[in-house]
Formats: sequence, C-alpha cells, structure tokens
Amino acid sequence: MIKTNSGRFFEDFRQGEVIRHATPRTVSAADAALYTALYGPRFAVQSSDVFAHKIGYPKSPLDDLLVFHVVFGKTVPDMSLNAVANLGYAGCRFLAPVYPGDTLSAVSEVIGLKENSNRQSGVVYVRSQGFNQRNDLVLDYVRWVMVRKRTVDAPTQPELVPTLPRALHPEALGDACPPLHLHHYDDELAGSPHRWADYEIGEKIDHVDGMTVEEAEHQIATRLYQNTAKVHFNLYAAAQDRFGKRLIYGGHVISLARALSFNGLGNAFHVAAINGGRHVAPLFAGDTVFAWTEVLDRQPLDGRDDVGALRLRTIATKNQPCAAFPLLADQKAYDPSVILDLDYWALLPR
Repeated sequence: MIKTNSGRFFEDFRQGEVIRHATPRTVSAADAALYTALYGPRFAVQSSDVFAHKIGYPKSPLDDLLVFHVVFGKTVPDMSLNAVANLGYAGCRFLAPVYPGDTLSAVSEVIGLKENSNRQSGVVYVRSQGFNQRNDLVLDYVRWVMVRKRTVDAPTQPELVPTLPRALHPEALGDACPPLHLHHYDDELAGSPHRWADYEIGEKIDHVDGMTVEEAEHQIATRLYQNTAKVHFNLYAAAQDRFGKRLIYGGHVISLARALSFNGLGNAFHVAAINGGRHVAPLFAGDTVFAWTEVLDRQPLDGRDDVGALRLRTIATKNQPCAAFPLLADQKAYDPSVILDLDYWALLPR
C-alpha cells in the first residue's frame, strides 16, 4: 500500500467535495517575529502589545496576512501540490482577530473546475475557511489555481466557473476589529498623521521604498507557512518547468507590497477584506519589489465612529520604481513590470 502523497492532479478533483486539511498550527509570538524579519511591516497595532491594549485589543493581534498565509499553507498539500501557479483571490474576509497562542485549522470546498484548452492542466476554484481552536471562523476566501493533469487524455468533470463578487460591501467589514478607544490612538507612535478622512478617492500613493528578494528569504517564508508546493522550494522539479527556477510564492509578494505600503498608509492597520487579487507575472530571487496604491473608495462603517474603510488597489512591480505609477502598457495588457494587482479594504482610525 502506497503511504506517501504525490498530491492531487486536476482530474482528481470533484465538484462540491469538502476537504478537511491536516496539521493544525498553533501560531506564536515567534511566528510573528519571523514574519516581521521577512517583510519588515511596521503597523503599530501588530507590533506593540501596549499600543494595541490601549486602543481596545487584549494584546497585539497577529498580522492579518500571516493568518492568511498559515491557513493557505494548510490547503496546499491537498489543493495545489501539483500547481503550475496560483492565479488569484476573491471574496476574502478576515472575521476575527487571531492572537499568539491560537491554533488555526482549515477546511476547503471545491466550487469550480475548468480544463485548459491544451488539456495539460486545469483551473480549480476552491473556497477555504480558517478556524481557531474554539471553532470560530476567522478567515473565509476563494482562490483559483492552475493544476497539472496526471494524464493529458484523462476525462474531467463538466466545466463550472463560479460567479464571484467583484468587491465586498462595506457592511461586511469591521467584525474582526474590536471597538477602538481613539483617545488613546497615538498618531506619532503609529508613524503617520493621516487618518481615514485624510485620503481622497482617486488619490495615488507612491510607497517609494523597494525591497530586493533573496533566495533564502522566500524559502524560509514558504516553510514558515508549511507550504509544500513544489514550484516554490524544489529546485530539481523547478529546473524541469517552464521557468527553470523556483517561483516565489504569490503570498510573499502580497506581504512585501503590504509592508512597503506603510510609507503612505501607516494608519491602515487592519486588512478587513481582499476583494480580488491577481498575480500578473512571476517573481524570482534577485528581483526588487516596489509598490504604489490608488484609493478606490472611502466608506464609513455602519454603527461605528471609531474606524472607516478605504478600498485600496495596490500594484506591485519588479525592478521598476513607481513614481510614474506603472500599470498598463496599453489598454489591453499590464506594464511588463507589474507582478501583483490587489484590491482590498483596509480600516483606519477616524
């Protein structure tokens, strides 16, 4: 009897199947420290127990994207071990704070399948949910991933592409953020004087700084999240693939862009939702990541006068500073430097 797991191929997935993923993960302050070492985020709420407690948290919560990556990593052995690439996200909601000492587990449901025209791979749409040790839902998101077929001629299930929301409504936000004591929110310690009302729809922000990705860093990050996808850490397998080298995990790019966004969005302390995201092009070790953000919308939250929501579109580029806000090469294609197009809601103090 074969006891090892070679991962699922596209033809192995079934519409509607529910998969309970292995290896619950207790996240600790050490995980948070390593996450900071990898990306350098500086948001005060996630950096200081004292700052967080003064404004209404019991202690400093984990970075929202660290929670996302840990839950995502749980799903990889069952969903994307044989992936060509992770393609995008939609309808992602952060539903409760996660603190050091909490244990995260994940469950996924296959909600769509579409074989590619070359019959060598297909796209799997999956809704994944993360839970804490009390079985509270802390994260809910959809992603789609291109997965290889084991056999080109293998039959597949009928095509079904799910209808996904373009954006989450502001009324769906805010539950993961406790009521804040704004009289204790110190802009100077937070690193920015700019609050929710200081941003205008249509405003573009060049985050200025760049960060070069080293091979060791993305390898450590992939292992930190227990992400076992071959394309990220197996150089022998990657050498036989179309790129010929290890592909940096797309979530690594998201975290880099988010950390860079502190310069200009220092009070955007909480990612409330990800409306949609697309990994436009691959990133490899040695590339330098830059980012810029456009404010798409600004909305108050019902029943809350402590925080407001900004809908942000963050564009990450490689080897191209963002003073000119690169996005489109023409009306049909992205500029060659663009690697990430991320649409999300962030909460800021009012």
